[in-house]
Amino acid sequence: MFDGSLTMSLQMLNYPSHRLGYINMYRNHNKSRFSPILAMSSSSILFNTDESDKFSESKGRSGSSVALLSNSAGSLLSQPNTVGIIGGVSVDSTLSFLQKLVLGSSNDEENHLPFVLCSDPMLNRELLSLERNSSPSLCSANKHSQFDHNQIVENLRSKRIFLEKSGARCIVMPCHISHSWHEEVFKGCSVSSLHMGECVARELKEANLKPLEAGSLLRIGVLTTNATLMAGFYQDKLKNEGFEVVLPDKATMEHTVIPAIDALKRKDMEGARTLLRIALQVLLVRAVNTVVLASDDMRDLLPPDDPLLKKCLDPMDALARATIKWAQAGGQVT
Repeated sequence: MFDGSLTMSLQMLNYPSHRLGYINMYRNHNKSRFSPILAMSSSSILFNTDESDKFSESKGRSGSSVALLSNSAGSLLSQPNTVGIIGGVSVDSTLSFLQKLVLGSSNDEENHLPFVLCSDPMLNRELLSLERNSSPSLCSANKHSQFDHNQIVENLRSKRIFLEKSGARCIVMPCHISHSWHEEVFKGCSVSSLHMGECVARELKEANLKPLEAGSLLRIGVLTTNATLMAGFYQDKLKNEGFEVVLPDKATMEHTVIPAIDALKRKDMEGARTLLRIALQVLLVRAVNTVVLASDDMRDLLPPDDPLLKKCLDPMDALARATIKWAQAGGQVT
């Protein structure tokens, strides 16, 4: 999904005390649906690190160099509602979240909330590899547990520290698998942070849903990759709010979810879409009110007008809404 030469810094700032350059140099082999957002005029910054995790000047294929900050004193942004964003498994999913944030926080592109976005292609690849190579048939003693998480945690923590120093007052990670280490990444953090699982559970709690079966707990389904299921944070956060969590059973995982992911890898979109619909229907017939669809790949399979999506909650949407709510509350976590 990423070009190996992605070693530049993406920067965009309408801020008089700094001189900045901006150039869009990454090459996405899939058609990007969110490229227009990179051309916005805004009081925000987008950074993309090179594989050594440094923010250094580099040259693109056209020979144009990307200018760095000429004034490094102080924070990049000083607004009290500045949001820091750590990119996730893909540029597309990160920009999708950013689009939700921008469009949801303002009616025009000039007055949206300020943000600093940090994206690292090396981290993208590590997270994507972990998420896609974890299979239920590989027990906890196998591939997933042998994966060295320390490097990922340190990488995420360095991004968090950078965003703190850049002036972010609230930091979010629009990435499911990154929340496996949320507590470690944000230990000692001096600013607010939002946990996607908590945003989902709180939003469902505030919806005042009623159980579909009399006398039972309110049931919420969770459909995601095995790596995120194994991390367990969605289950934990939902249970903390009093929900009964319903997960796909072994047969559903083996005959629909895993084959759907395999079909995606083969680019058999129609086959993957059909299998996903079956998996969702299996959860819904178990009297769940809502299915938390915590997978960017799965979410994008269904068209926006698909009736099944009305029964699903996208955690990215919940995180974006919670972030906007934080900003509108004057930088207070509500």
